[in-house]
Amino acid sequence: MIETTPETEKAILVGLIFKNQDERQAMEYLEELEFLADTAGAEVLKKFTQKLDNPNVSTFVGQGKLEEIKTYMVAMEVDTAIFDDELTPTQLRNIERFLECKVLDRTNLILDIFARRAKTAHAKTQVELAQYQYLLPRLTRMWTHLERQRGGIGLRGPGESQIETDRRIILDKIARLKEQLKKIDKQKSMQRKNRGKLVRVALVGYTNAGKSTLMNLLSKSNVFAEDKLFATLDTTVRKVIIVNLPFLLADTVGFIRKLPHDLVESFKSTLDEVREADILVHVVDISHPGFEEQIDTVNNTLKEIESGDKPIIYIFNKIDAFRYVKKDEDDLSPKTKENLSLDEWKNSWIAKNNLPALFISATLKQNIEELKEVLYDEVKKIHAQRFPFNEYLFDISWTEDE
Repeated sequence: MIETTPETEKAILVGLIFKNQDERQAMEYLEELEFLADTAGAEVLKKFTQKLDNPNVSTFVGQGKLEEIKTYMVAMEVDTAIFDDELTPTQLRNIERFLECKVLDRTNLILDIFARRAKTAHAKTQVELAQYQYLLPRLTRMWTHLERQRGGIGLRGPGESQIETDRRIILDKIARLKEQLKKIDKQKSMQRKNRGKLVRVALVGYTNAGKSTLMNLLSKSNVFAEDKLFATLDTTVRKVIIVNLPFLLADTVGFIRKLPHDLVESFKSTLDEVREADILVHVVDISHPGFEEQIDTVNNTLKEIESGDKPIIYIFNKIDAFRYVKKDEDDLSPKTKENLSLDEWKNSWIAKNNLPALFISATLKQNIEELKEVLYDEVKKIHAQRFPFNEYLFDISWTEDE
């Protein structure tokens, strides 16, 4: 039997540049969307943008831009159009009718990646729940015939329409998935209680910031790490010992701009590792041009899950990939953030926020010993409060993969 590799989907991206928005920032957003599309297995041929005060309520972009997009897609035989915002059911339906192709929005794309990345039953259940919650208000755009998955005589009410049947089936599935997650959540909660009084440290950060690589370094384990978005969905917890001090280190799912609300809701049990952590290690990709905005995105998400007031250690990773544009000596214009060197960043607001901040390269293992020293000091503070008489925990061999 000859195995064939599935043909890569051709895709175009569509984004808006809003009033008072920096055009460069809008392009960074589309670059992130392209990275998402690449992670999902699509080849992006072209990016379309339009300046609008607000999205068109019917078609997201204007009619002229939609016609331009269709002309290009027909000429280049493009399969898919991906929009960098969550489309309303009406927008989705109208765009599909006009373009006559598959249309995805940012949320749908992220859900697809999560579905591909989910490995354990826990993660698969969480993703499936988020997918059905996303699908429910959008049933009017499709003819699903979901009742075939259910079967049985007498299940359809008299005169009930197809859309009502499908909606009821999805609501039943959502209810069952929520029950499954409740049972899993109870199991995970018991597992966390059984860990005892060990200090808990959680790695958090924007997706692809290097959390899993750092996890592997500190715990000497082999957590899956890849230069793709959302390489890690399932929380991994390892026992780490620095000098004579043991603590638990958790690698968590990465955050992203406009993370779908349903996904945050369904992944609440995974995010409990963050909620119950004593210390957060916020890993930042300093080589990314928009790393400051990524910091804000992560901090806002932490506030959303009521974890914004925990002790935080900032780790600015990927210093080996950091690049800046050096200004000419005769250029008297003010410096922008692109003109700041790594040393200048170290002496900027980053070093003045009264929080531990380190600059490392997890890939090249640069400044890792300094990181271990800071971790040791921060963990020791909590350990001393928890064990005021210098009691030492039993050195048990303990690991957990969730």
